[in-house]
Amino acid sequence: MSPNRKPYAIYVITKHGLKTGSALYSSLKDADLFVSPKFLEEAPKGSKHLSLPMEPTLRETFQEYDCHIFVISVGAVVRMISPLLKNKKVDPAVLCIDDQAKFTICLLSGHVGRGNSFTQKIADHLGNIPVITTASDVSGTLTVDILGRDLGWSLEDQDRNVTRACAAVVNETKVLFVQETGEPNFWPLEKALPKGVEYSLDLENVRPQEYEILLIASDRTDIKSNDPEIYDNSVIYRPKSLILGLGSDKGISTHAVENGIRKVLEENQLSFQCIKAIASVDAKKEEQAFLEISNKFGWEFITFPAQELDKVEGVSEFSEAATKYVGTRSVSEAASLLHSGAKELLVPKQKYKEEDGKNLTVAITRIPFSVRRDITPIKEGILL
Repeated sequence: MSPNRKPYAIYVITKHGLKTGSALYSSLKDADLFVSPKFLEEAPKGSKHLSLPMEPTLRETFQEYDCHIFVISVGAVVRMISPLLKNKKVDPAVLCIDDQAKFTICLLSGHVGRGNSFTQKIADHLGNIPVITTASDVSGTLTVDILGRDLGWSLEDQDRNVTRACAAVVNETKVLFVQETGEPNFWPLEKALPKGVEYSLDLENVRPQEYEILLIASDRTDIKSNDPEIYDNSVIYRPKSLILGLGSDKGISTHAVENGIRKVLEENQLSFQCIKAIASVDAKKEEQAFLEISNKFGWEFITFPAQELDKVEGVSEFSEAATKYVGTRSVSEAASLLHSGAKELLVPKQKYKEEDGKNLTVAITRIPFSVRRDITPIKEGILL
């Protein structure tokens, strides 16, 4: 859900609709119930006034809620919300429930706005029939535009090739999913991949012309320069796969930390979108810049006791200064290794200094995700 929106708005204008809306209002957390003036006195305490016609209320509420639930006919709702629509990236979910509460219908933003998920949830609350018409959900195939979103994955580009990829999986044409990194349960572990979708663990020997589209989960940014033909025929996902170990002089600025991180990632052709967490020594637990940058980007910020970091194997360089001031031979490398569980560094400690003279060190590891065992990877276009 959007952090700037409330979860649910429920709208009712009839006697039967009030019964349905009241039931949802009592069972859902953080829902607001909007009731027409005729039934407002009969409505639950805390209900809000719904203007009639509804357009003035909807102009105020439409971007304020993740999910709008109308106990009103589909046709009426379509006419009312049409002037308010922008695009699928920002439009909220819109659901309709008939006056007898027999159906919960997903009308808008089934994927990106989570309308399909909301529809199933509301139908479960009411014990009625969910109506979902999105092709990928109905056919049980990959939902390209939100694949892995519950795991924290994001699309490198929300527009590039996404519509074409959605059509490819729905039409069961030949698609290759390449998983260089990321959680294996992007697709249920107990289910075989949908018809037409093949699977690979890397891009080696992949011939992009053999596929309608490639879906690539990667934290690398060099695919475009190294394999332009593959890049042009792909949708790229960014899993949260990178753990950054940080060390710094006390009082370093947030600006310097962000600049240093971006520079190290760029130089090593790794995606900023793939950062999951930053890690350091306990002595840096209150470092303002680390707290601010983790809050700004929604990263975990983990610190470890110096004695734990001092035992970590796989460190490439020991620091006399770190030993002297915080009691461990390594901060950034050891913290990154310890938090990720990796056995080796992806990027050894890199040093960065801005004009203020404050030093930052950055080391990077990749989380060692487990590999799916239920799918046979392809190699050179042939199933192994």
